[in-house]
Formats: sequence, C-alpha cells, structure tokens
Amino acid sequence: MSVAETLSAAVAAGTPAALVTVVEARGSTPREAGVTMAVTATDIAGTIGGGRLEYDAIERARALLAAGENDVEMDVPLGPEIGQCCGGRVKLAIRRADPALIAGMLAEEEAARRARPAVLVFGAGHTGRALAAALALLPLNVRLVDSRPEMLDGLPDDVTAVAAALPEAEIADAPAGAAYVVMTHTHSLDFLLTAAALARGDAAYVGMIGSATKRERFRRHLEAEGRGADIARLTLPIGGAALRDKRPAVIAALTAAEIATCLFSDQQEKLSDRFAALASQCNSPRTRSTG
Repeated sequence: MSVAETLSAAVAAGTPAALVTVVEARGSTPREAGVTMAVTATDIAGTIGGGRLEYDAIERARALLAAGENDVEMDVPLGPEIGQCCGGRVKLAIRRADPALIAGMLAEEEAARRARPAVLVFGAGHTGRALAAALALLPLNVRLVDSRPEMLDGLPDDVTAVAAALPEAEIADAPAGAAYVVMTHTHSLDFLLTAAALARGDAAYVGMIGSATKRERFRRHLEAEGRGADIARLTLPIGGAALRDKRPAVIAALTAAEIATCLFSDQQEKLSDRFAALASQCNSPRTRSTG
C-alpha cells in the first residue's frame, strides 16, 4: 500500500499513525524534499532514505503518538553525530494523521498516479510479461497489449492488461512522451507497431526486440516508405548489446533500466555504453524537433 493508503487503513482501524515528511533537504541527502513515510506503533510504509536518519524519525514519530502530540519538527545534520556521512542537512515534519490530512494525501497520490509516464508493451510472451513485471515496480503507468486475451492472465496489479484486436489503436491513443516496446508474436506486426510509434514523433523511447538482421530488415521497410531517418530513433536490440543474455528476466531488467533513464530524465541523451555497445536512444519531445 502507498503511504496515504497505509495511514487511511490505520486510522480506519482506530490505530494512531503519523506522517513523516522531508520538508527541506540541503546538500547531499538520502532523499529529496517532499518524500513521506507512514509510521504506526508496529509498521512503516514508504521511506525517507533509510539509515540512522530514518531510524531516529521512526522513534520520534512513535514517541509523538505515545505522548498524544500532534506535530513536531526535526532538524538533522547528516554527519558523524548520527553515524551518517552524507554531509547534508534534513528538516523533517512529523504530524499525527487525521481524516483531513489523509483525504488530501489520497487526492495528491491519485493525481500523481495519473500523471506518471506511460509505457506500452506490445506482446505478452515470456519477455513481454517479464518486462511488464519489472516496470510495475517503478512509478509508471504500464499497459501490456496483446491480441490474445488468454495471454494476459496473472499480471501484477499495477499493470493494465489490454486485449486489442487492433493494437495499433493503442499507439494512436497514447499520451505524448510515452515509451513503446514491441515484442509481439509476428515480425510483420512488430514492424507495423514500431513504425506507428516512430511516426508519432513524440515518443520518449521506442524499442523493438530482435537482432541486427531484424533491424536491417526494418530499416529497409522504413526506407521503402520514405522514412529511413526514423531508424535513428529506434532502440534495437532492446536491453543493449553489451550483455548477450537472452533470458527473458535479464532482457526485462536491462530494458526497464533503459526506459527509466529516458522517462525520468528531462533531456535527450544516449544511455551509457555499460548498457549498450549500440547506444540506446531517448527521444525527448522537449529537446528534439518532431518536424
């Protein structure tokens, strides 16, 4: 459960709970301002960075609850006196949870959830399902699309399953700045969907599973349509070429790292050669002309 959901469940059950918020972070700190953590007498949800800072915050929050206090602040230097060497300084606000606080947090969490970057994965085979599961752990809106409904059972809760007879319609309806990963059961469908994603001109990432031979075949396909330059914006192979491991879970982990790098940075950049000898391409609409 999220921080707000944890607080809501605790208060509904009559269990006192506190919200810990990083209100200021200066210098080198484990987490940024705005992150939160829920604390009860026995449980926690979320994290403000771990280590002694978090341990002391949990203790202080539980002391607040036990004493019947409503709020308190902590100003913590992250130095030798608390056994951390970050060197920065953190100010924390600790507040007893009440219905008004929780309602506001739930609304904010829902708005943030809707605003998450979108990732569309086409193909619910072994690698597609592994990638969807890896992406479900990140703050993303993940859709796994396949024309075969029976392939979409048993997905993680945070993955939206889409049984689509015309999967290309999902590309047309996707928000600007989305990421697209194509790994269907046929090469012809792979080419159709990848060409459609590239044609949008606003994708943050377009990837297709396959080999150098498949890339060359797709390049010729684009050339025949007068779109040969689009190949420069395609990541193929996904997951990089430096680690030649064909296990679905490994490909999924490496591809999730590529996608996260593109979606969580606001600038166009090539991924590190640690991930790919053929560097993967982020296509940020903020920094690249779509003309």
